[in-house]
Amino acid sequence: MNVVYSIFCPLWLFASVLSALRYIHFLQLNSYKNKTQLRWMRTHRERLACLIPVLLAVIFAPFGALWSSIIASVLTGFSCYTIFPRKAKKPLVLTGRVKRLLVTYCILALAAGAGGYLLGAHFRMTLPLLFLLLSPFAVLLSNLINHPIESAVRNWYIRDAKKKLRASPDLTIIGVTGSFGKTSLKNHLGKLLSVKYDTLITPESYNTPMGVVRTIREQLQPKHSIFVCEMGARHVGDIKELCELVKPAHGIITAVGNQHLETFHTADNILRTKFELADALPAEGRLFLNGDSAPIREHLPSLDRPYTTYGLSPENHYYASDISASVTGTSFVLHSPDGRSCMFRTKLIGKHNVLNLTGAIAVCDAFGIPPSDLVSAVRKLDPVPHRMQLLPGQDLSYIDDAFNSNPSGARSALETLSMFDACRILVTPGMVELGDDMEKCNREFGAQAAAACDYVFLVGERQAVPIREGLLEAGFPESRIHITHTLGESLSLVRAIHSGKHKIVLLENDLPDNY
Repeated sequence: MNVVYSIFCPLWLFASVLSALRYIHFLQLNSYKNKTQLRWMRTHRERLACLIPVLLAVIFAPFGALWSSIIASVLTGFSCYTIFPRKAKKPLVLTGRVKRLLVTYCILALAAGAGGYLLGAHFRMTLPLLFLLLSPFAVLLSNLINHPIESAVRNWYIRDAKKKLRASPDLTIIGVTGSFGKTSLKNHLGKLLSVKYDTLITPESYNTPMGVVRTIREQLQPKHSIFVCEMGARHVGDIKELCELVKPAHGIITAVGNQHLETFHTADNILRTKFELADALPAEGRLFLNGDSAPIREHLPSLDRPYTTYGLSPENHYYASDISASVTGTSFVLHSPDGRSCMFRTKLIGKHNVLNLTGAIAVCDAFGIPPSDLVSAVRKLDPVPHRMQLLPGQDLSYIDDAFNSNPSGARSALETLSMFDACRILVTPGMVELGDDMEKCNREFGAQAAAACDYVFLVGERQAVPIREGLLEAGFPESRIHITHTLGESLSLVRAIHSGKHKIVLLENDLPDNY
């Protein structure tokens, strides 16, 4: 028995650490919020199936016989394989917070192991195995225990970032938020403002308080005169918190839509949260709004401050017209409120890219860079990776719009796909984080795809059902709908299609690891 126990202990400890890494990864993706993680665990119970061997080991361990201990040890060893974290699209980042979380978790694990040993032979394996079985909750408990420490660390970093901002009194800060489009507009705006100003932008999707703090502490330099700060939100009050951190002088709201309804719960909460940016601006601050976004347009009469709208509709102060797309990019004419017009050409594709460029050009105009001075800079702009990024090929081209997806963006992507004279193919896992509207939105997505596509490949089964229903209801041929388990499987089938025409594939959305 002692030999079996000496084999069991390292297997159990290894499995416990593997389980911690697995569920801390999901906790990181869920913004370290225990409530969000618990909601995720309820709706993704299949992610807990890897612990089934541990459950079986718990059943066998209490017998106390040599044979049952051997079976429990073998099952614990097998659990190391089932729990082992698989390759992730966005791997776990071993931040200081993650390391502290692991230390706390390991202390709890060792306490469970020691408790089982001290309680006697009957509990020697049972108690540690119960801990392993409940490891997803042990991660949550560790996060709760560490909360005071993390709050202190977080507050120290925030104070340091605020101190650095106070040391840059001439820095102009522009906040950018919206349900979608904010990262693209931020990137375009940063490059266009750089024509005249030393400009810093938050990199990639660093749009959380700690992401913004890290940008300020690591990248802000005395030479910078403008800081374009992307502001993300999943809960009411998130934008207000970011505004209290950076105190933006000007703001841009790119769109309001049903994004993150699982955490916002209502469309009104989303609208209210995005306009926390407008509420935080000083009286002399400029507010730029996407006037084509219906919720924003409906909210305009209640605004008690000046604003500038942009969009594709002539009702806006700045608007784009004569949009023409091809495999080489897009051309459009931009109209300013004083009657000026300017032709632009860009390597970017899609109407929503034109929309974002219109907003960026409007802001530059307010900062003393007229549209005519931006023609060359717009032509040189590169697509933001995975956001309507055109990847041309000889026989097969891709439109990579895999970063994220929402009803408005998906509709715009399909409109862009329909402009191409080619064999048009959609590859998608569907849309998530839409709360109770998820099934309805995916069904509508299917109906829209029926009018734009020749073939549709649905990755995974969770969202495939409503999309397939929408396709069939719109009269799309069932023989051209394929449901696969992986993206690689879909792309292999795409390459095997012989249509006699150039193939262009829209990659719409790529689900995060916790879906």
